[in-house]
Amino acid sequence: MPAYKDEKTGKWFAKFYYTNWQGIKKQKWKRGFATKKEALGFERDFLEKQSANPDMTFQNLYEIYMEDMATRLKQSTLLTKKAVLQTHILPFFGSKPINKIKASDVRRWQAKLMSSPNNYSQTYLKKINMELNSIINYAKRFYDLNTNPCGKAGTIGKAKAEEMDYWTYDEYIAFREGVKDKSLSYICFEVLYWTGMREGELLALSPADIDLDNKTISINRTYQRIEGKDVFTSPKTRKSKRKIPIPDFLCQELSDYIQSRYMLDADERLFPVTKSYLSHEMIRGFKNTGIKKIRIHDIRHPYVKPKTKNIILKSRNPSYQHRFDSLKSLLFTHYLYK
Repeated sequence: MPAYKDEKTGKWFAKFYYTNWQGIKKQKWKRGFATKKEALGFERDFLEKQSANPDMTFQNLYEIYMEDMATRLKQSTLLTKKAVLQTHILPFFGSKPINKIKASDVRRWQAKLMSSPNNYSQTYLKKINMELNSIINYAKRFYDLNTNPCGKAGTIGKAKAEEMDYWTYDEYIAFREGVKDKSLSYICFEVLYWTGMREGELLALSPADIDLDNKTISINRTYQRIEGKDVFTSPKTRKSKRKIPIPDFLCQELSDYIQSRYMLDADERLFPVTKSYLSHEMIRGFKNTGIKKIRIHDIRHPYVKPKTKNIILKSRNPSYQHRFDSLKSLLFTHYLYK
């Protein structure tokens, strides 16, 4: 594994041959290393990735894994996965060969997470643990790693929070008054509360998705702001593509709002803000009203509670579709006021 020094620049460079995945022998050059050790280290890491042996470091496995996942996952999902791996997993396992990671190592890593001063939620601990399990399974499936130590170590955290937080009807009405001075904020929270749609689904809506005649909103995509760009992707799950019936008063509010947006194109974003804007407006509403703090996602929790879901499903039957006054009464009497 030789390395060479460029006499003109004083820098080191790596020059070597390798066999690619098609069995073709190729030459690799890489210049600009300050030391011979760095040049040799680059060659070693490069050849290790090409051979993809189980004794590669976790860092190298991570790079291979992320390159593969980049073609298979939504950009937002990929960025979330990358953040978890870089923040919570690579600092602990990065330099360790993957075939040397033992269940005891995983247990020590889990203990460090659980005792962290950041006081991670049970659901977040579960998510972090699952990311480690996923990447080790990837090595086991595609690069002949014999065992996954995560299974032997056991899991941490919980898949679901023990309790769902939510607002009662009276709490929401009080909160609404705290943001009513901004028409955009007011209509955003009205749609979130009365439809139970997700935040990204709301921000992806266009006038074409609003059917005021049939009193429905069509959910076909979701929105995120990623690295300064607007990104639209398919909804969270296959069943997330749906038509949501809406009450008469919300139809009127949406109609008034759309008319207030001068020369709005049918495919233009109806609510041209980001999740950050909604978060700031929610905080402002808390401060203005003193209503208890919940997450934006928690606004939809009454709609995913089992008892409430049964009521909502009835509304999708054509014979119930326009009876939202009764639905609203049933909804909050049955669950929120209980």
